[in-house]
Amino acid sequence: MDVKFSSKRPLTPEEEAEIQRLIESDPDAPEATDEALANARPFREVFPDLAASIDRERASRGRGRPPVEAPKVAVTIRLEPEVIERFKAQGGKEWRGKMTDALRKAAGL
Repeated sequence: MDVKFSSKRPLTPEEEAEIQRLIESDPDAPEATDEALANARPFREVFPDLAASIDRERASRGRGRPPVEAPKVAVTIRLEPEVIERFKAQGGKEWRGKMTDALRKAAGL
């Protein structure tokens, strides 16, 4: 498949000109002028109520993943390649879950 603007090779002057033309013709992304940049203000200053709302929402949720009742424990176990290959062949992307199910069944859980 031929990619028009591949990042694996330098752009030709014609391709660069076309990209610049497309950028200039985009009404949703005007070029930032020195005047616009000089007049720019921080989000918090322009939208203080929205910024405070975002802060409250973040504080109420906390960071990271939500806690679970019975978190899983990370372990390292060495298994024969044939065992891993069998579970990958049967379970696809969910092979770890299939292995967990088999271990739970073998343990009588």
